[in-house]
Amino acid sequence: MGFSVSGSAAIVFVGIFLAFSTAYTASANGFERVSDARTDVADEALERQNTALDIANVTYDAGNGTLIVDVDNEGSTELSVGAVDLLVDNDYRDNFTARSVDGDASTDLWLPGERLHLEVSLSDRPTRIKVVTGPGVADVEVL
Repeated sequence: MGFSVSGSAAIVFVGIFLAFSTAYTASANGFERVSDARTDVADEALERQNTALDIANVTYDAGNGTLIVDVDNEGSTELSVGAVDLLVDNDYRDNFTARSVDGDASTDLWLPGERLHLEVSLSDRPTRIKVVTGPGVADVEVL
């Protein structure tokens, strides 16, 4: 074998080595991302399973035009007050006149066993209330 054949073989082997190392790195990173995504989905599913809430009380004060909603966190998951959504007759409401957890209006943490108190100004008496938490678990109250 002459130098040209040996040199050509060396260049081909180096090229194959570089191509394999690039392909391996890309596939390993892709596998890691898919694995992380599956773990995140499983964690979110577990959080939804451990989340439960119950609308304890809904009152509409026609004199003040105020809807008062009390919701209990009956699950074992800590919830964020800022991630709680209120739908009144299928209209999204975020203009709370009062929002507190067991009397504390400064907290954003809604722990298991605690009650969330929401107040919203409305002109008409609603017929349906829906409270949705951050993990997507909801409870509905028909008045």
